[in-house]
Parts: sequence; structure tokens; C-alpha cells
Amino acid sequence: MDKTIKIKSNDMPMIIFRLFLVFAFLSAFIAAFNPARLSELINSSMSLFTYALSYSTIANNFIRALNQGWIEQTPLTMLYIGSLVCALSLALVAASFCLSLGNIKMKRLGVKFSFGAALLGLSGTLVLRIAYSLFQNSPNPGRIEPVFPVGIWVYAVMFTVIAAFSILLYIKLPKAAADEEYSLEPKYRLFLMILPFLVLVVLFAYLPLAGWRYAFFDYTPGHPLTWDNFVGFKWFQFLFNNPAQRAQIVRVLTNTFALSGIGLATSWLPMVFAIFLSELRSTKFKRTVQTLTTIPNYISWVLVYGIAFAIFSTEGFFNWFLVNTGIVEHGTNHLLSGSNMWLKMWAWGTWKGLGWGAIIYIASISSIDQQLYEAAMVDGAGRFKRMWHITVPGLLPTFFVLLLLGISNVLSNGLDQYLVFENHANRSTIEVLDLYIYNLGLTGNGNIPLSTLIGMLKSAISVILLFSANRLSKFVRGETIV
Repeated sequence: MDKTIKIKSNDMPMIIFRLFLVFAFLSAFIAAFNPARLSELINSSMSLFTYALSYSTIANNFIRALNQGWIEQTPLTMLYIGSLVCALSLALVAASFCLSLGNIKMKRLGVKFSFGAALLGLSGTLVLRIAYSLFQNSPNPGRIEPVFPVGIWVYAVMFTVIAAFSILLYIKLPKAAADEEYSLEPKYRLFLMILPFLVLVVLFAYLPLAGWRYAFFDYTPGHPLTWDNFVGFKWFQFLFNNPAQRAQIVRVLTNTFALSGIGLATSWLPMVFAIFLSELRSTKFKRTVQTLTTIPNYISWVLVYGIAFAIFSTEGFFNWFLVNTGIVEHGTNHLLSGSNMWLKMWAWGTWKGLGWGAIIYIASISSIDQQLYEAAMVDGAGRFKRMWHITVPGLLPTFFVLLLLGISNVLSNGLDQYLVFENHANRSTIEVLDLYIYNLGLTGNGNIPLSTLIGMLKSAISVILLFSANRLSKFVRGETIV
């Protein structure tokens, strides 16, 4: 027991060091810690990573200032160089974290990387400090409004701590044997394989949750977010107490639940398609069908609407055929009709996603034990009986998992499809919750707080639906996915 405690105690500095490296890397994507926001002209919602992407990202904020001679090119160049150097240092920080998971030899190399990253990062903050001085000494500093960002101090302290930890760990770590090779435990190899995807999830799924704060402010686009605009639960009360707003929400939810309900009711179609596709004897024909049915998934909804317009517009192919065969006298723009929009949207979505949705079922079919089919054939079971008694039961676990995930996403119909098909004639029947949030927040008057609030409630309800469906699955099937 003493030995175990000793090992944990020895590992604690390395664990703290790793956590600090993770924080340092994530700081590149947090706008509040951006050390490069040296002027009020720079968008406060941009992170260091955005600034380091290209020089034009920074220069676009100062086009008028450069044209008017309020600022010279040199401060902007220094600002970009400092941002790029800090971003490169954080890339070395990420490499150092990966190396710290290995054996002693890799750990020592990782500590060297982190020390180099710290020196490079301190150099970057120094360049940014020089750039700030140039902003202050510009021909017209009142026009560009220089700001000393708190991120410079954050980064300076952060890189100083990393440098100190690097020196401490380099002294503390034992020397590697001369014949020792760089190695990494299998569990860490697997972890590093999924690490990029975990980072993407954090950046695009969890960091944006900071935007939920707009639901508690009376925010106007283009103006800074300050505590003077804090209104508490004002928008919550407006959402539930305003009759007109409640009527809009009821209409939008009706469309959302109807379209999601149709999708859930027909969610078995990809499974059936996969079963019949797997029964084709000609491999060449099977691959051709699978390819042709999968390709629509890679076509953007903008191009899908272009196809629909070419077929169903007033002068499209469908009307041309009807007019030339004498069935009708004049063409009709079917895209401007609001009738049967739920079925139309379901049809387009099914055409686009049927082949793609069948892929996972085809993979599941290939994993079914072939001896079951051979035994069924010996017992005299025909093709349809084998499909019904072997293939379908083998696919049901996959189907139920996807069904539960679909239930949890019943409020997330997507945006692209309905945005491109929306017009004044069908808006009342096509506007789903995602599209309503988009229209409410980014078009018209741009009510960011109310759209943020509705998005928050949507996420909360989706989580509740997921756990409810999971509990129902445990009660009915005795199995869960969470």
C-alpha cells in the first residue's frame, strides 16, 4: 500500500503538468483569453487560433484605419507575428502532452518540448507587447482605441509556469537507459487516436455553450455585452407569457414533431433496403445500386434544391412534360405550394439519406454468423424465411440503438433542407425549430437572446428525451445505450 501511495505521489506533478498543458492548448480557442485583441476595432469574439490563421483576418478589422492613415502596417504585422508564434507554441504544448504519456525517454523529450514551447510562447507575448506599444504610438490612437488585453498576462503567467514545471520535471525524472526505445502503452495509443475527435467535440459542442449567457442579457448585435444589459429571466417570462410568441412556438413545434415523427415511423426503411440489397446475387449490380443510392448523401441541400427547381418549377421538366402531352394547359410552380410539405420534405430526405443510412445495416449483416444461414438452409428455410428469422433479429439491436438516438434528436430536424426550400408560401408548414431559431436570431431584428433561450430549452428537452427513451428501452427490452 505504501508503494502504491508513493507511485501516485510521484505521478502527481506529471498529472498536474498534463492538466496545465490541456488548459494552455484550449486557451487558444477561448476568446476571453485572446492576447492579441489589442484594439476595440478587433472583434471580441475571436480567439487566438482565428488570428493566427491568416494576416487578412486581422487586417480586415483595420481597412478604414489603414486607408485613413490612422495606423501603419507595422503594428498589424507585429500583431500577426505574435499571434502566429503563440499559436505555434501551443502546438508544441499539444505535442508535449502526447509525449508525456509515454515511457521515461518520451517523457523527458516531452518536457524538452514543453520548455521550448514556453520560451517560444513568451517570445510571442513579448512581440504582442511591442505591437501594443506601436498601437499606442500610432498617428491617431484615439481612432483605433488601443486595449491592453488581459490575455497577455494570462499567457505570460501560463508559459512561465510551464517553463518552471518543465525544469522541475526534467530534474525529477530519472534518466532513461541507453538502450531504451521510445514506447507508448496501448491504452495511450488508443487515447491519442481519439484525442483529435475529443478536441473537436470540446471545441464545437461544449465551448459554444458559453453563448447561453446571451439568454440572460438584453443583447443587441454589434454592441458589447456588459452587466448593464443583464435582465435575468426576462426572456423566459416573455417566451411563456406572450400569447403571440406561444402561438409561434406551438406552430413550429407542430412542424418539428410531425416531420420527426414521419422520420421515426419510417426509420425502418434503411434496414429493409439493406436486407434486400444484401440478397442480390450479382456483386457488380449490388455495388452499383449501393453507390447510386449513397451518392445523394454527398450532394448539398443547395444542389438538391437546384435539382428540385429544374424538375418542379414552372418551366421545369415535370411541367414541360405535362404541357407537351396536353394534360395541363399551363405549368405550375410546385415549389411555391404549401400543401403536403411534410410529405415532400420526408421524400427528399429519404431520397438523400436512404443509401447512407443503409451502410451501418450492411455492416451489421456481414457480422451475422453465416453458420446460422447454412443451418436454416439444411432445415429447408427459403430466402424470405432466412431473412425474417435470422437477418431481421440480427439487425434489431442496431435498429433500436439508432431509434433511441433518433428519439433524442426529435427536436433537431436540421436546418439546411428547410432553409433552402423555405418561401413565403410554405413557411407556416416548413418552419421547424432549428429554422425558427435561425430566422429569429439572424434575420429580421435579430433577437439573439430569445433565440438563444429557445436553443437552450431544445438542448435540455433533447437530453430528457434521450434518458426517457433509454429508460423505456430498459423496461421493454432489458437493454440500454447510456
